[in-house]
Amino acid sequence: MRAVVQRVNGASVTVDGETVGEIVGEGLCVLVGVTHEDGPEQAEKLARKLWGLRVLSGEKSCSDLGAPLLVISQFTLYGDARKGRRPTWQAAAPGEVAEPLVAEVCARLRALGAEVAEGRFGADMKVSLLGDGPFTVLVEV
Repeated sequence: MRAVVQRVNGASVTVDGETVGEIVGEGLCVLVGVTHEDGPEQAEKLARKLWGLRVLSGEKSCSDLGAPLLVISQFTLYGDARKGRRPTWQAAAPGEVAEPLVAEVCARLRALGAEVAEGRFGADMKVSLLGDGPFTVLVEV
């Protein structure tokens, strides 16, 4: 699993003009990609990593501050554009594999005590965020 983690001061996802997920104030916007070898173990590791990642103000984590997370599925994180001009998506897991694993990351975060908002899997999502820093890190488990 791969995640692009952005420190934000608010973020939201809309689908067809409807807000489907939103966090207010300091938190993390997390784009999650799933590859073929991923399973529940990687979902659990990623959730624990995100909850404890000390990238918020004062080198605090979401668990320290009770800060929310907006989790959005993003198969394009496994795009490969090394050859030619059109990326391939062969490393990205198919939807029937990826969707339950992204949901598992969210469920594990909630079990840890996190406030989690989500995008809508497979939808044409519009993501808005107010980047804080900007501060962006790549996390792989």
